[in-house]
This record gives sequence, structure tokens and C-alpha cells, in this order.
Amino acid sequence: MEKSLKAGPVGKTILIVDDEFGILEVVEFILSDAGFNVISALNGQEALARLEETVPDLVLVDFMMPIMDGAGVIKAMRADDRFREIPVILTSGMPEQTIKERCEGYDAFLRKPFRTERLMEEISRLIGRPE
Repeated sequence: MEKSLKAGPVGKTILIVDDEFGILEVVEFILSDAGFNVISALNGQEALARLEETVPDLVLVDFMMPIMDGAGVIKAMRADDRFREIPVILTSGMPEQTIKERCEGYDAFLRKPFRTERLMEEISRLIGRPE
């Protein structure tokens, strides 16, 4: 029996940051369908601009992006009192061990391609969404 994804909390906002438009669009659809408010950005610089507009409950950010990568986004977030406590899920096609050498400050890691169920589990764990 498949679990429904339609149990998202009203009012919870997630910022998705990924330079691959196809991935961004699919994840945006999945999270919107689950009941989340979704904001998106195609690179790290754009993500920081979005943070100035709306403070999300969680950030889902890709590691490798042009202009500013995921490590830069996380570093900037952790240096700012307004964003320091926002949970961050880092995604990448590279193994986490490789990422750990270049990036710190994230709360969860998902290796691409990741399953929707795994994404929802991490979101639930980090922002207390009931299953």
C-alpha cells in the first residue's frame, strides 16, 4: 500500500535551489502537491535573494551550481542570525564522503537521483511534519 503524500503542513515553506531546471520543476511539483509552499532558485546567489524576501522552514540545495554553489549558500546562511537555524538538505550526484571534505553545515544529505519517499522522510524529520 502506497502512502499518500497529501499530508503536508499548511503554511510550511521550502526553498528549492537547483540549477537543473527539470529537477527543480519535478521537486517543486512534488512538494506543492504535498501541501508545502514552494520557492525556487536556479543558483546560490538567487537563493540568497529569495531568503531576503521570505524566510523558509527548510532549504533543499544542490551542491554543484554556477555563480554560487551549495557550500556557499550554506556558509552564508550559517553566518546570518536570521537564517542560521533553518534546516538544510544538501543534494548531489557525488558521494557524501566527497562532499563532506568541501562542505559543512547541512542537516541531511540526499544523493541524486533520490527517491521521493526519502526526500519526504528527511523533510518530516527536520521540520516535524506528521507522517
